[in-house]
Amino acid sequence: WILRKNIDRGNLGGIMHKRRVVVTGMGIVSCFGNDVDYFYEQLLAGKSGVKPLDKFPCQEYPTRIAAAIDNFDPGEYLQKKQARRIDPFIAYTMVAGKKALENSGFNLEKLEVLDLQKCGIIIGSGMGGMITFYDGIQTVLEKGFKRLTPFFVPYIITNMGGALLAIDLGFKGPNFSISTACATGNYSIHAAAEQIQLGRADLMLCGGAESPMNYSGLAGFVAAKTLSTRNDDPATASRPWDRDRDGFIMGEGSGVLVLESLEHALNRGAPILAELLGSSINCDAYHMTSPREDGEQVARCIEDALQSAGKDKAEVNYINAHATSTIMGDLCEIRAIKQVFKEKAAHIKINATKSMTGHCLGAAGGIEAIATIKAINTKKLHPNPNLFNPDPEMEGLSLVAKQAEKHEINVALSSSFGFGGHNSVLVFAPYDGNN
Repeated sequence: WILRKNIDRGNLGGIMHKRRVVVTGMGIVSCFGNDVDYFYEQLLAGKSGVKPLDKFPCQEYPTRIAAAIDNFDPGEYLQKKQARRIDPFIAYTMVAGKKALENSGFNLEKLEVLDLQKCGIIIGSGMGGMITFYDGIQTVLEKGFKRLTPFFVPYIITNMGGALLAIDLGFKGPNFSISTACATGNYSIHAAAEQIQLGRADLMLCGGAESPMNYSGLAGFVAAKTLSTRNDDPATASRPWDRDRDGFIMGEGSGVLVLESLEHALNRGAPILAELLGSSINCDAYHMTSPREDGEQVARCIEDALQSAGKDKAEVNYINAHATSTIMGDLCEIRAIKQVFKEKAAHIKINATKSMTGHCLGAAGGIEAIATIKAINTKKLHPNPNLFNPDPEMEGLSLVAKQAEKHEINVALSSSFGFGGHNSVLVFAPYDGNN
C-alpha cells in the first residue's frame, strides 16, 4: 500500500519523481489511408470506411462487409521484398511506427541523435499473424510440412511487429507486445507510459495493429454472433448506441503514438500534441466474452484513471467511447459513465469512432487515441453518423450527432475493452506548459 501511494504521488522511496508523459507524434494505417490528417478529415466529414468485403470469396457468409484496407502501399517504409513476405499486421505496425516518428520531427536516417538504449516499442496485436497462420495451415494440409515457410512462426507471433520495427530503427530499450483482445492498443499505451515514468525509457512507440481479414477471421466472429448482417447498407451498418444496432463491423490497421518524457521532448524541441495525464487497466473477472452489465469495473477503471491523472471528474468534457455497436457492450460503458459522472455526464461530449472505421480490434485503442488527440488539436469532434434512433439509455447524455461539432477539450478519456473482461481508460489533455 505504501509503495503504491508513493508511486501515485510520483515518489518511490523518496527518490524518484513521476515524469510527465507527452505525445509528440502519431502514425496510422487505416481504411482511410496512411495519413493522420486525412484520416481525421474523413471522420469529421462523417465518411464510412465500411464496404463489401472482396479480399476473399465470402458470398455464403451472413456478414459480407468490413472496413478493410485496400491497395495498401507501404511506400519507402518497407523494402519491397520484405513487404511481400511479412504478415500484413507486421507491415501495418512498421509503417505506422515509422510515420509516427516522422510526425514527431525525426529523420529516420539520422536516429543516432537519440540514446537508442532509452528508446523502446510496445505495439501489440489481439490476434497476430492470422493471414500467415491460415495460409501456413493450408500449405501443411495440401502440400505437406516440408513446404511450410521457415517464416511461419516468426510472422504469426504478436511481438514480431515491434521486434522488426526495432531492428530497422535500432531501438534497444523496452520492447514487448501485449495481447488483451480489443483493449490491446490502450494497454500498450498504458504500459509504454509506465516505462517512461519509471525512468526505463525516454521515448516509446506504442499502440496496436491488426489484420484479421481472411476466412477464419470473419468466420470466427460470425460464429460468435457478434457481427452486423446489414450487408445491403454497409455505410450505416455500424450503429453504436442505436436501438437497431445488430453487431459490430470488422476493421483493421494500426495506430501508433510517440510518447516521450516531457523533459526529453522539450530538450529536443519536439512538437507536443497532447499530454497523457494518466491511465488505468483492470478486469471484470466475469465472463469470457460478455461485459458486466452494470458497468461496475468500467466505472472503477474510469475513476482510477482520473486519480492517476490527478484530475477531478468535473474537468472531463469529452469521451471517445469504445462503443462497438453490440447490444450489451454499448450499454455497459454508458452505465459506467453515468455511475461515475452522475448529473455531470449530461455535459460531457461523447462520440464513437467505430461508427466509421468499424472495430479495428487490437488496433482500436491506438487508432482511437489518435482520433482523441486530433480532437484536442483541431477543437472539433467527429459525428456519430449512424445514430438514427438512440437507445433509451442514452437519454440525458450529450452525444455528438450527425454533424461534427466545435469543442474545446479540457480533459478527454479514450476507452477500450476486450474479450476476457479487459478494461482500459486513457486520460489526455492539451499540453499546458505552465504546470
